[in-house]
Amino acid sequence: MSSGEPDGPAVAAPRSPLDWLKDRVGWEGLAHLAAKKEVPIHRYTIFYYLGGMALFLFTVQVATGILLLLYYRPSAAEAFESVQYIMAEVPFGWLIRSIHSWGANIFVGVVVAHMLSVFFLKAYRAPREMTWITGVLLLFIALGFGFSGYLLPWNTLAFFATKVGTDVPAQLPGIGPLISRILRGGSDVTGATLSRFYGIHVAILPAITTLLLGVHLLLVQQKGMSVPPSIEPQKPRAMRFVPDFLLRDMVGWLVAVALLAALAAFMPWELGVKAEPFAPAPAGIRPEWFFLSMFQFLKYLPAEIGGVSGELVGVLFFGVLAAILVFVPLLDRKASLGRSSPWWNRLALVALAGALVLMILALRPPPGVTP
Repeated sequence: MSSGEPDGPAVAAPRSPLDWLKDRVGWEGLAHLAAKKEVPIHRYTIFYYLGGMALFLFTVQVATGILLLLYYRPSAAEAFESVQYIMAEVPFGWLIRSIHSWGANIFVGVVVAHMLSVFFLKAYRAPREMTWITGVLLLFIALGFGFSGYLLPWNTLAFFATKVGTDVPAQLPGIGPLISRILRGGSDVTGATLSRFYGIHVAILPAITTLLLGVHLLLVQQKGMSVPPSIEPQKPRAMRFVPDFLLRDMVGWLVAVALLAALAAFMPWELGVKAEPFAPAPAGIRPEWFFLSMFQFLKYLPAEIGGVSGELVGVLFFGVLAAILVFVPLLDRKASLGRSSPWWNRLALVALAGALVLMILALRPPPGVTP
């Protein structure tokens, strides 16, 4: 080999650090997908923003939750005091905790609104059945986050609400008592329950969410955004996702941040009183708003219905409703064929109205209790 010949192929020097990163990471494929993704423009386009809003609020929950974990101690002896310390001593700890608590409730509300918009716009019809199913499973996980996180401050209201909530699966024959014992870590709500709920809240549910969310977003990317059947024949115009739709999405995120900050500043989330397991349950115990309709429905059921426990009938009823919600794309065959299915809309409206009425009734103070 002559001294003037190079030893190997020359490697072109990258023009800038950004070019170097592009070359090493290889994000051109993602950039190409983002560039060609489009969003249909029609009078219902506003509902497309709910999905991005739900994803953003979930990100806020993850970020604030990580900050809270730096000081939180998941034991019956220290949980309440650690939250007190966060709110009183940690710089801006009160703000982070209030944003996390308010954000959890708004996040569930946005997820519910997103699912309702998808349902009434028939976006679950073929070929997007699996997108709907993964979305409903994510809704159930969001409710699981709310239920498991409610106990972590270890205050009186959360303690007794969790006691009632973990009694519900015990009504199922056979496996029900086992499920209740697994959730509680024993026969009653104790420090072991707190440890289990902490593990569920910060490890198990986030792992499942990451998997399902990845599948859900992949399906949305592959199948695209649905157009309502009434508008589909018109072949509506479309806007580019990047940057047109994304910039509008970000405006909504800024509004959400402003709302969370205002709620946290002017209506900080209260901590309440430390749980005393042997104290009597205070009057007016109720769960978070997203479980109120179920809570009130179970209260109205008689002790026995046809020789069967009333609570068991209620639990089975809600189990059937959950199964119908998951598999509605397979049951509503007319929508899959691009035809109108008004009966499904009517049933959904009746169910929604019933849930709202039960929620309002559950919010009324019990007799003798001042609101």
